[in-house]
Amino acid sequence: MLEMDQQLQPVRRTCFAIIALALVASGPWLGWWTLAPLIGAGVLFRAADTQIGRLAQPEYALFAAWVGSQVMIVVSVALTGGGLAPMLCWLAIPLMTLGARFSERGIAAGLGLSLLFLVAVSLLVDSKAVFENPPLLFAPLALMACVAIFQSVLMRSDVKYRAAAVLDPLTGLLNRQALNQRVTEFEQQAQITSQSVGLIVADIDHFKRINDCHGHAAGDAVLRDVASHLRAELRAFDLCYRIGGEEFLVLLPGARLTQAVEVAEQLRASVDATRHGGLDVTMSFGVAASAPGAAFIYETVFAEADSRLYAAKTAGRNRVCGEPAGSGSPVLV
Repeated sequence: MLEMDQQLQPVRRTCFAIIALALVASGPWLGWWTLAPLIGAGVLFRAADTQIGRLAQPEYALFAAWVGSQVMIVVSVALTGGGLAPMLCWLAIPLMTLGARFSERGIAAGLGLSLLFLVAVSLLVDSKAVFENPPLLFAPLALMACVAIFQSVLMRSDVKYRAAAVLDPLTGLLNRQALNQRVTEFEQQAQITSQSVGLIVADIDHFKRINDCHGHAAGDAVLRDVASHLRAELRAFDLCYRIGGEEFLVLLPGARLTQAVEVAEQLRASVDATRHGGLDVTMSFGVAASAPGAAFIYETVFAEADSRLYAAKTAGRNRVCGEPAGSGSPVLV
């Protein structure tokens, strides 16, 4: 959802520009005030874009901004003729974005609200015109329903093939291909925002012993449980990947080294306190981060974290190895 929302942002700006041109061209007939709701919708999406990375459940902010855009269109329609308004069909535009970011439940909720808005604005503004000419209501209702149905099909297809390409089939975590795509984005974002990026490399201790003593089915169960546990402990916008047999990687956008070490220690203690696959499991962690204001070079930061993971395992396992700011030697937690 978050990745698709980023891809939709430039497209959304282009659509806003096209709508603005149409409103400007229609200004002599409709009035220039019609630009105000468009500006309001732009402000809502801008606010959602700036806050989405800080929220535990960003889908609510996205859906709220989406509903706000529909409300803005409804206001414009209500003030320009209701069911007779030339912009009535624009209520279908936001529907086309639902399938790119939300599940079928989100599409259904968005369609239900849109149809409710359509019926309300048509009947409340000029019910007489609608009753005298019902196709004024039937046609846009059919259009919006069909758009939503097609979006649900496209959404299922997109989820199926994207999941097969970027998800590890055993654990459900993102895989190396997804990591390669995200790293490029992080490197570009770091140049713009000057924020640091934390990186954690984690490894299940004595995993070969688990397979040898309990069998590969038990090893798979441990991997699934550990992966689910790591994902549940992280924030919505922290990204967890399976990069090897029993090795995991976490990217922490905006996290400095000390913050990344704290997250790693939280993960270590949580894993140690919970049985996974019916077995007691521990993990070792290596942590590194790019400096604030400096470029995020994935290969360099990963090499530092990987070397600290080795140091943690050499020192006895079930620990975090990082390096405090201003220190040249690793610290074990």
